Amino acid sequence: MLLWYAGVSVLIVFMVFRSIGIDYRLVALGALAPLILDVPFGRPAFFHTLVFSVVLLAGVMLGTVGRPRLVRRRWLCLPIGTFCALVLSGAWTSTALLWWPTLGWSFPPGNLLGAWWVVLIEEFVGLVACWWLVGLCDLYLPAPRRAFFATGRLHATTEAQGPEA
Repeated sequence: MLLWYAGVSVLIVFMVFRSIGIDYRLVALGALAPLILDVPFGRPAFFHTLVFSVVLLAGVMLGTVGRPRLVRRRWLCLPIGTFCALVLSGAWTSTALLWWPTLGWSFPPGNLLGAWWVVLIEEFVGLVACWWLVGLCDLYLPAPRRAFFATGRLHATTEAQGPEA
């Protein structure tokens, strides 16, 4: 499940925003957070709800008041990752889970992980997403890879950025 959440979330955010200012390490961490934090419950619970992602987003916004714009921009990557996790986990398919506690205080029954073959397919798709990012951003070269691990930023090659207008 790690590649499914982290790899696909980073690829989606990279393809949508195309920003070199995003810390993709925090996007990946945010995408993994609901899964990891709900492990003690053994099912999707508090951290797979919309309220968790919204409270995290509000916390980042309030916690960065008066700080440099780049600090806020960096920490906003965490809630972006948790919103991606809501989509990738399928939490949006369960109204009672996604809108908790507005529809009641109990969580619907369910498993944190799907059937073994679903997990296998998801991990394979996550591996393909990571492989795609490696190719798009030249992460197979030492310098871009070191820069990514140091800063969390990804830079697409000129061919991957598309035609110039």
